[in-house]
Amino acid sequence: MAMSMSASSPDKEIKRRIREAAERALQEAEVRHTAAKPQVLPRERGGRAGPEPTRYGDWEKNGIISDF
Repeated sequence: MAMSMSASSPDKEIKRRIREAAERALQEAEVRHTAAKPQVLPRERGGRAGPEPTRYGDWEKNGIISDF
């Protein structure tokens, strides 16, 4: 029975360390997200009308569809 108790203690320690690391990573990501400035991109000139076709994984032009 002593073996099972010693085996669970390292497991708890590992899980605690993983949880703490995950919490730190989430906090760091939140700081980076709030500090990030939005990108100012120029408007596209002469582009296709309507929604971005690459969002759907294919491109249609003049009735021809290309999947990529």
